[in-house]
Amino acid sequence: MPRSWGELLGDADAAPEPEAERAGLFARLRDSLSKSRQALAQQLAVAAFDPADEEAWERLEEALIGADVGVRATAEIVRRLEARGGLTSLEEPLAEELAALLGEPGSLNLSAKPAVILVVGVNGTGKTTTIGKLAAKLAEHGRSVLLGGADTFRAAADEQLEVWAKRAGADFVGAARGGDPAAVAYDAIEAATARGRDVVIVDTAGRLHTQTNLMDELAKVRRVIAGRLEGAPHETLLVVDATTGQNGLQQARLFSEAAGVTGVALTKLDGSAKGGIAVAIAYELGLPVKLVGVGEGLDDLRPFDPREFADALVAT
Repeated sequence: MPRSWGELLGDADAAPEPEAERAGLFARLRDSLSKSRQALAQQLAVAAFDPADEEAWERLEEALIGADVGVRATAEIVRRLEARGGLTSLEEPLAEELAALLGEPGSLNLSAKPAVILVVGVNGTGKTTTIGKLAAKLAEHGRSVLLGGADTFRAAADEQLEVWAKRAGADFVGAARGGDPAAVAYDAIEAATARGRDVVIVDTAGRLHTQTNLMDELAKVRRVIAGRLEGAPHETLLVVDATTGQNGLQQARLFSEAAGVTGVALTKLDGSAKGGIAVAIAYELGLPVKLVGVGEGLDDLRPFDPREFADALVAT
């Protein structure tokens, strides 16, 4: 069943979610992955898979690549399935291998006080919305939160983040448009430390004049954060829009190299037939998917569970 927020936040004593609620969450995830699942099913005929048929294996490869699982991950999944031998059906073994490639579920490192979460990603991925929803869930689970608006290049970025801060009952630190993003991050940590806040979430720019400028700016923000607080940022979350497919993998590769990404928040799964991108990112880059967005509502940002995701992706 789906992982709880308590598990994601490292709350060992957190009460588990009621069975009915967990079942409902899985149903929402399954619905959100319907386009990806249908894309697989149309090509694959999971229920009628014949392991003795070479064309069936070719269809499997084509279907997985078409769902943006990626060439390398697809080859590994097929290799593992062939090595099993004696397959009588495909659904359960395929779900098992997809979950294995997704890796162990990751938790958020919130052990420091304040714990600093740096959020990166290109514009349009749902970065600000993800930050707002995460702040609300942290508050719901007893964490006091401060949001830092270090995206000083995008018009209305501060205003949007401040609205989310008010919704979540979080503090907010921002700056005038065109201000120094690193200075905002520094001020946010200063304010959180002075006020005794548990978590600082720092938003960042998603587009500057060139890719080099963006990555240099992110590196500067990280240096300033690390200089202000030892061990920070404790988490660097990359927000990836699932609808971008393999472009999302390239984004993950570039941001990981420049910003030291520790985990991924995968958004807009409800609008994508490319849900397999989660597998490509986890397998090719070794980055755990920690959060998944399956809709517009507050409760549609969920802790990522590899097996739940795999089941929802291939279930007939």
